[in-house]
Amino acid sequence: MSKAEQTRAFIIEKTAPLFNTKGYEGTSMNDMVQATGLTKGSIYGNFANKDEVALAVFDHNLQQIDSIIRSEMSGRKSNRNKLMVYVEVYDNFAGCLPEGGCPILNTATEADDTHPALRKKAHNAVNNWKNKIIAIIHEGIRVKEFNSKINAEETALAMIATIEGAIMLTKLTGKTAYRKTILQTVKATIQQL
Repeated sequence: MSKAEQTRAFIIEKTAPLFNTKGYEGTSMNDMVQATGLTKGSIYGNFANKDEVALAVFDHNLQQIDSIIRSEMSGRKSNRNKLMVYVEVYDNFAGCLPEGGCPILNTATEADDTHPALRKKAHNAVNNWKNKIIAIIHEGIRVKEFNSKINAEETALAMIATIEGAIMLTKLTGKTAYRKTILQTVKATIQQL
């Protein structure tokens, strides 16, 4: 890695919790300076603007989750157990998700009307997540692990909505029991496939 690449990575790593916790609008340049210990000039010497940092941070936070999920799935043999990884990772989100929670939920909620580029990133992340679940379900159907009448897209969307809803309600109320209860619904859905 070149020195410039190292500096960019450092800025992303240090500001990732800010953007994921405070959001795009809530994160100021002063917050970024304080988190990195760099000057505004150093940050802007590596990124054109705050938007560019926010987009890179979203990718960084999403990659953290994807990496954990891929790692957990790699040891699973059955498609059902692969799908259960989503329940397990999001049930233990304090230990698995980036500081501030799920970047997809956080970004989608904040950027729906205010930041088209971040909204597009969140949209693409949901589509990719949906497609990964669909692929696992289709493979489960192919090997006769799952019922062939399952609508894979409906199941994937219901899983994602339920998982994200569990995170949102838990963050809103501070009651982890809500997350556990709601994720039991996802677990039951997977068991019934």
